[in-house]
Amino acid sequence: MITSRKLDLYPILWRLPLLVWQGLFFVVPLAFMAAMSFWLVKNYRMEPAFVFDNWSRMLGRGAFWDAYWLTLGRAALAGVLATVIAFPASLFLSFRLSESARRFALLCLIVPFFTSFLVRAYAWQVILAESGPVNAVLGAAGLGPFTMLNSGFGAMVGYLTLVLPLVVIFQTWSLAAIDKNLIEAAGNLGAAPLRVLGSVIIPAAKTGLVLGAVFAFIMTFGDFVSPFYLGGSKPPTLTILIIDTTKSGQQWPRAAVVAIVMILTLFAVATAALKAAYGRRG
Repeated sequence: MITSRKLDLYPILWRLPLLVWQGLFFVVPLAFMAAMSFWLVKNYRMEPAFVFDNWSRMLGRGAFWDAYWLTLGRAALAGVLATVIAFPASLFLSFRLSESARRFALLCLIVPFFTSFLVRAYAWQVILAESGPVNAVLGAAGLGPFTMLNSGFGAMVGYLTLVLPLVVIFQTWSLAAIDKNLIEAAGNLGAAPLRVLGSVIIPAAKTGLVLGAVFAFIMTFGDFVSPFYLGGSKPPTLTILIIDTTKSGQQWPRAAVVAIVMILTLFAVATAALKAAYGRRG
């Protein structure tokens, strides 16, 4: 009996720090934010209450739903574009480089995360400006100048800058783990390269492809820097709407409503993505 109890307590003790951390810094703040969404603001001060006024006001506004669908659409587009753009690079890293060269390449992909994303966004402001180098090159070819900043294009450039390295890493790990014998067997059976890609490589790397896309979606859905500094903040995304709401009469409870809707959306997308990534093929 004593031995059995020790064996039961052993994994619990190892999990306890993680459970305490998640409870203090995720569950408790999330519960507080959910409770705060029912509070009222009077004379620029929050007062505890339990009313649905904030929910009805925010969910009943057309501006909220415009921002929601814009944010959702941009995040989905960023996930698709990042997946498509990263795939050729991931194929090259997985099948054309040696293991040591691949490790070095992945290290280089991690290096951008050592710097602040805000600094990279400011760099893109210089590059995409009407008098910047991109328009200078296009002007030499008789094109432009084009307005790339303060637009959806500028925001998308920022999104891809944020997520592309991570998507390449996810895809490379998944592609490098594929059994090369399966690819050789498909080639020996007469399958064309495109057939091997569609029937063997992509299904075998499905987990990495889906996880890379969903992480790109999650990061861009909650990004504030790209739509604000590169997209011009108009039309506003949900993150910009949160800032505008808090500045408008200190309406933190209404901003909490927006944040909770974002969290619920991300939970739904992440759950569906995990089911698609790890679910059994029919």
